[in-house]
Amino acid sequence: MADPDLHVFWHDDALLHDTGSGVFESPPSPLIEVSELHPENDVRIRNIRSSLREGPIAPRLAWRDGRHATIPELEMLHDPAYVEQVREFCESGGGLLGGHTVVSAGTWPAALSSAGTAIAAVEAVLDGDCLRSYALVRPPGHHAQPGRTDGYCMFSNTALAAEAALRRGVERVAIVDWDVHHGNGTQECFYGRGDVLSCSLHMPHGSWGPAHPQTGSTLEAGIGDGAGYNVNVELAYGSGDTAYESAMQRVVLPILDHFRPGLILIAAGQDASQFDPNGRQCLSMDGFRRLGELARELADRHCDGRLALIQEGGYGRSYTALCMHATLEGVLATGPLLEDPMGYLPDDETRGDAGIAAARGSMRRYWPI
Repeated sequence: MADPDLHVFWHDDALLHDTGSGVFESPPSPLIEVSELHPENDVRIRNIRSSLREGPIAPRLAWRDGRHATIPELEMLHDPAYVEQVREFCESGGGLLGGHTVVSAGTWPAALSSAGTAIAAVEAVLDGDCLRSYALVRPPGHHAQPGRTDGYCMFSNTALAAEAALRRGVERVAIVDWDVHHGNGTQECFYGRGDVLSCSLHMPHGSWGPAHPQTGSTLEAGIGDGAGYNVNVELAYGSGDTAYESAMQRVVLPILDHFRPGLILIAAGQDASQFDPNGRQCLSMDGFRRLGELARELADRHCDGRLALIQEGGYGRSYTALCMHATLEGVLATGPLLEDPMGYLPDDETRGDAGIAAARGSMRRYWPI
């Protein structure tokens, strides 16, 4: 049997975050008889949980309890006034906190559980309880900036887990974010620092306005001590398996080989899948499986295998679950355990070439790639 040592961290409070329904992300319309759930709903992670518990990968997983983050842990990266604003707004009943970020009274414990469970998954790896871990959390976090909510995110879960690792003595942490959207919150948390290498592979959506001023372009490479430590790879709309693997092989892997991280964190969204309502990319289960394999290879090469994945986006309520199962197949080197029931779109092998070339050109001033 392949290595079964991957621990999945879960906390029931993730289900308390109620985002409601409407016309996609807007309030209900009299023109629509049956409203859509808000994309960031509890069904998506319940389906991930069931796929991992009931799927063929189940014997290779150990389930662990997550926990709430403490206020001091949130304040490692977030402004204290912002943390208090989120708490007060949620506990007053919620509403639209900012942009498309809908919150309810149950969002506060859910957000605490999301950040704390991400940190707990990393602590387990650093304590030697497991070699690899996965935090199945919600709400997501990679759009949350130090003092601002954005894109369904309250607290920057993956960034907080990275900061916790640094404070535990890890000298260099690498974050690889393959969520379909630019990880602008993670970028903002570490933009002037050289102890975290943040790599984001995303579709070219640009700035979303005041709540999301970062563009995700290759020119956003960091400042001061962080110059060169923020790597953005914009992959053209319609990019699929080959483009994402090529971006990893031609940009992320060579830079990480020079950075030599002591721990690798994966911001693991599945909204780059070919059936996601919030993305315009074409990854299949095979593509996510390959990304998982590459993450494991990087961790084996640089970190004695130490690897933690933290759930980000992924809004296709059924296909997301299958893609996460495939990702962990890759991480555990099992080979395909599930067939892809929907993987029939053609894969354009050149779709991501322009974005990959731009990223390589931008980063050559910092790294010999």
